[in-house]
Amino acid sequence: MEHIESSFTGGGAVPIVYDVWSPDAPTGVLILSHGLGEHARRYDHVAERLTGLGLVVYAPDHRGHGRSGGKRVHAREMREFTDDLDTLIDLATHDHPGLPVFMLGHSMGGAIALAYALDHQDRLTALVLSGPAVNVTSGTPKPMVEIGKLLGRFLPGVPVQKLDSKAVSRDPVVVAEYEADPLVHHGPIPAGLARVLVLNEQSLEQRLPKLTLPVLVMHGTDDALAHPAGAQLVADRGGSEDLTLKLYEGLFHEVFNEPEKDRVLDDLTAWLKARLSA
Repeated sequence: MEHIESSFTGGGAVPIVYDVWSPDAPTGVLILSHGLGEHARRYDHVAERLTGLGLVVYAPDHRGHGRSGGKRVHAREMREFTDDLDTLIDLATHDHPGLPVFMLGHSMGGAIALAYALDHQDRLTALVLSGPAVNVTSGTPKPMVEIGKLLGRFLPGVPVQKLDSKAVSRDPVVVAEYEADPLVHHGPIPAGLARVLVLNEQSLEQRLPKLTLPVLVMHGTDDALAHPAGAQLVADRGGSEDLTLKLYEGLFHEVFNEPEKDRVLDDLTAWLKARLSA
């Protein structure tokens, strides 16, 4: 397996850093979309398993995250992220013409990947969502949600919430490494980015029936950072005839970093392998 780091210029002249893990004999391309506040190199072990299938893995640090440019974890429109993914797919398909393209998104990256897939299904062979952050208003009174949207529109930099790092994984080593990682954003989520996720959630009830490509949704039942009801919504409303929901009893948010990660990665690779050979 070969690994390289590269970059391109995204919208607004923001530099986007991305990693590529390449197997010896590529059979497909997979675009990996990481979660809120983190970065692509936290998925080295996932990329290693995926290259074992022959997949060339392309993984950007989203704008405002990790090694990429842009104001930290700020956004006003989902298109800021999805346009970057579209550019990366252009690069990947130029380097590997004719190969099937898969997309895997975790948490916020799952919301981004789902939004991308709904707009660009023709560019993808299949979609995988891990703990997708597509139900971010659960338990919040509707008036508070609307106030939050206004705040995010007019005062996008106002801090609204901080993630609990201990909810990332039940593995204390993973939590300690996450807390010590200088590329991880440890501050609060700004209102502008929160608004982007809320607006995305509110669009899904109508949009999900149009999702027809193969989909795998993976979610821990004890996820305190992205409500499992979001995964259930995708499963219930998605229009695909090939849609699989896997709920992992007792697992926290990062199912690829839980003590049971090998079982989860086995499920992921088996699902992808079946669609690579279809």
